[in-house]
Amino acid sequence: MKNLIALLLLVIFSSSVSAQDNLAFQAKIDNKNGDILYIQENGKTVQEIKLNTKGLFQAKFPIKEGFYQLFDGAEYAQLFLKNGYDLKMTMDAAQFDETIKFQGKGSKENNYLAEETLAEEKIDIIKWMALDQENFNKVVDQKKNTDIEKLQKAGLDPYFTKMHAAEIETNLQRLQQYYAQISANKKMNNAKAPNFDYENHKGGKTSLESLKGKYVYIDVWATWCGPCRAEIPSLKKIEEKFHNKNIEFVSISVDVDKDHDKWKTFVTDKALGGTQLFADKNWLSDFIKAFNINSIPRFILIDPSGNVVDADAARPSDPKLEQQLSSLLQ
Repeated sequence: MKNLIALLLLVIFSSSVSAQDNLAFQAKIDNKNGDILYIQENGKTVQEIKLNTKGLFQAKFPIKEGFYQLFDGAEYAQLFLKNGYDLKMTMDAAQFDETIKFQGKGSKENNYLAEETLAEEKIDIIKWMALDQENFNKVVDQKKNTDIEKLQKAGLDPYFTKMHAAEIETNLQRLQQYYAQISANKKMNNAKAPNFDYENHKGGKTSLESLKGKYVYIDVWATWCGPCRAEIPSLKKIEEKFHNKNIEFVSISVDVDKDHDKWKTFVTDKALGGTQLFADKNWLSDFIKAFNINSIPRFILIDPSGNVVDADAARPSDPKLEQQLSSLLQ
């Protein structure tokens, strides 16, 4: 009997410790974007936190130690979470990054991430992309050394410090890859654009050659691409603004063949304007490969003579596109 009682006490004690070791999370959000917060890891939701009757997002749950994303239905924030943390977050969602603050156990690491996000937003990436290779390497090396030195002096959780240092290096490597891609794209500017001859949603085929005499703004996209779909409203506005001007708006889908009918339905249902084309061989199409397109959306601007004006043109949502087109189509 003693052994049974001891075993029961051990089970009860273990359960109690386990519950105490869960992550406790609370958020008070002004101007909230929804009634549910989502804790995500690599785009997958691992925990939903619903608004309670007190107007708070509050929950306790077990969590694997590491980095996560907090999604409020409109914007994201990076979090570092582990069991035993007792985080209390406040924020005005109308000024998301500027107002996010944490208190409680684990607040130091998460406030560090919030402050870092604000600092990152002040970096002029476009200006960096315009630098020559030598000066670009200098600013990247300087940023790496500064960020890691600051991190190591901050007195944060050792695991956080180790993992975030690796994350800093990975992000800068990605930035270098992006710079290399931008540099390669620039080499295509002023060169003759390769031709395409793709299926037109309205019937028949349309080639780039057939559009000579007009500026051609090309949107490379796919029905499954969220960022591509997000540009559609802005693209429609640009098309409307420059209607009857000497420019053709062409959207090239790189959907795979099995999604051909999905593409046709999507274009019809969303009432997409311009010239809607379906690339042969999707990503392996000669035109797509010629521009080294490995991520979408991608936008390309070609002049009336068939030469590339900008192999990596501004997005429809970027005010710079309207400015550029206005200057060209005066």
